[in-house]
Amino acid sequence: QVQLVESGGGTVQPGGSLKLSCVASGNIFTINAMAWYRHSRRELVAVAISGGPTNYADSVKGRFTISRDNAKNATYLQMNSLKPEDTGVYYCHADGIMITASNVKRAFRSQGQGTQVTVSS
Repeated sequence: QVQLVESGGGTVQPGGSLKLSCVASGNIFTINAMAWYRHSRRELVAVAISGGPTNYADSVKGRFTISRDNAKNATYLQMNSLKPEDTGVYYCHADGIMITASNVKRAFRSQGQGTQVTVSS
């Protein structure tokens, strides 16, 4: 089982910045993609694919930046120029290959518990 733990949420004024972090733990062999969702996991905010491009929702392009630290099995979401409509619970998502207790590789897909971001004056 692969667990994801997010951190970095909080309350900020419009125009402010926040940086979210997400760390994956468990018997991970490789992570293919890490992503951030918001609003009860209905909206994909940003995704970073191993060896591939990063993609963003149109509503956050130019303001948000997703990055990964593969050595730490982590992903980060730098959020600048925050707007009230960015308010919501942000969830980290990851999928890849893990190693089971029987030493067998199998696919995994995991999501964190979410971190609240509130943008308000």
